[in-house]
Amino acid sequence: MGAAANLERRFATEIRSSGRKLTGYAATFSATADLGAFRERISVGAFRDALSGDVLALLDHDAGKVLGRTRTGTLELREDDKGLAFALDVPDTAAGRDVLALAARGDLGGMSFGFKVPKGGESWQGDTRTLHKIDLREISIVSAWPAYEGTEIALRSFQRHSGALRRERALRLAEARQWA
Repeated sequence: MGAAANLERRFATEIRSSGRKLTGYAATFSATADLGAFRERISVGAFRDALSGDVLALLDHDAGKVLGRTRTGTLELREDDKGLAFALDVPDTAAGRDVLALAARGDLGGMSFGFKVPKGGESWQGDTRTLHKIDLREISIVSAWPAYEGTEIALRSFQRHSGALRRERALRLAEARQWA
């Protein structure tokens, strides 16, 4: 398994197009996400340290479909009161043209982001995880449905929490129900 197998992914729906530029929010602070076996929220400031790194913009979390990156200035990220805002200069590539055509028609599924949680970057209260610090690796335009990698990824985050075994069982049961 590669490094991408350890990434967690989350989904948001706000995206707008104007010419060859897409803007919107890859993550928001306002809601608590129901991820099945647990709930999750993101604290204001969670992305602050990640904004100085090199973050990629991808199509459907596919590293073979790079649409931009912060290092080159084709992707701009900022954290505001609402969440993680982005502005992406879409390239004139097959993937870029597809994204713009889908955006113009309103057919894009939304936005997602891939991340890791550094040690001490989360807290738990019951079955709710709050992310205080996020090691952001990529944001993705999602053409259809969000690319949650469900329980396998979530289990890695549970290992540091004292209720890990109980939650692991709950995740396995939830996954079995999903595919039954």
